[in-house]
Amino acid sequence: MLNAAAKVNLALEVLGKRPDGYHEIATVMQTVDLSDRLVLEDADGLELVSTAPGVPTDETNLAWRAAAALREAAGVGRGVRITLDKRIPPAAGLGGGSTDAAGVLLGLNRLWRLGWPLARLGEVAVGLGMDVPFFLRGGAALATGRGEKLEPLAGGGLALVLVHPGIGVSTAAIYGGVTRAMYSDGGRAREMAAALRGRRPARVAAGLWNVLARVASPRHPEVARMEAALLAAGALGAAMSGSGLTVFGVARSFDHARQIRARLARGAWRCWAVRALRGPAIRVRW
Repeated sequence: MLNAAAKVNLALEVLGKRPDGYHEIATVMQTVDLSDRLVLEDADGLELVSTAPGVPTDETNLAWRAAAALREAAGVGRGVRITLDKRIPPAAGLGGGSTDAAGVLLGLNRLWRLGWPLARLGEVAVGLGMDVPFFLRGGAALATGRGEKLEPLAGGGLALVLVHPGIGVSTAAIYGGVTRAMYSDGGRAREMAAALRGRRPARVAAGLWNVLARVASPRHPEVARMEAALLAAGALGAAMSGSGLTVFGVARSFDHARQIRARLARGAWRCWAVRALRGPAIRVRW
């Protein structure tokens, strides 16, 4: 069994569009202790089982694709049965699919006794999605390029409140709404990297930034409402994570985060008080 942690984007900038059609970004990602749980067992073929509604269990699921990609790259004939206990909401800007994929790569590396180093697993991870290499390590990192170029940062120590409106959104649709006027130079992400080193929640809160919220907010008014609710409940700052629609707030402490969460109890919103992780995103327990 393994736990696969979610992430938030403390800062996210789009620098431009690449010739390959992808966007060049600069983002600071931080893992948090909201996790999916996966169990990997030997099987004849590839199989994924999940009781979570709306979660695909075929080759469209990133965890399934991770197993297939590693099996092909390693040239092995073994299979796996993946049981996924989905706790991170899908299509929420929290990296749920990517962390599951990273969990499968790390778990199968052990189950199949491959003995691959992280760098070699990272080559498979890049082919699955740009967040997947980050989750092979976790903690905090400044990510550039398409998100695959990682500079580890001294993260952890933050307490956050996550708020999700109960609906998912397409990452491609949000990025498709980015215009040239929204491009920037990566300065906000670099400032956030420096703020994390100081371990001061107020400074981190002051530097929160996500340009994708400029696309998501007009289409989904819930984003602005969740940000306003977090600030009204006492958060030091609030921002959308990734391509949304999850919004998070920075608290002074974990106790403060729990107080904010209690104030936000609404039937339509799911809320979590979480801690930022210093250690690995994937925690394997056999």
